[in-house]
Amino acid sequence: MLDAILNVIWLVLEGLWMAIAYVIVGLICFVLIITIPFGIAAFRIAGYVLWPFGRTIERRPGAGAASLIGNVAWIILFGWWLALGHLAAGLLLCLTVIGIPLGLASFKIIPITLVPLGVQVVPAGRVRS
Repeated sequence: MLDAILNVIWLVLEGLWMAIAYVIVGLICFVLIITIPFGIAAFRIAGYVLWPFGRTIERRPGAGAASLIGNVAWIILFGWWLALGHLAAGLLLCLTVIGIPLGLASFKIIPITLVPLGVQVVPAGRVRS
């Protein structure tokens, strides 16, 4: 129940706006064709950013060198400014007592913002198989 309440507050204060940024990045990536894998990752992150509480990220076993190279390109093209958006929003949210959990969630999203390839979004209580 607490996750649902936090997700609704999150959606209004940060989630919708950051998800729009990820969708814009995803559309740009799809237009450029060669960056379609980045577009898919951007849409995946947009879904996570809309509703982050109760979910987490984990490394995909078997993600290889291609994901490493792709992540370096992602950071250069898009990741750094999306991460700055989460950092700025997180700092602003942490200015109020009620916003602290939301700010921490914003900080939690920064790693997937920087390296989206080779990770997956999973329910927080899921046991790794």
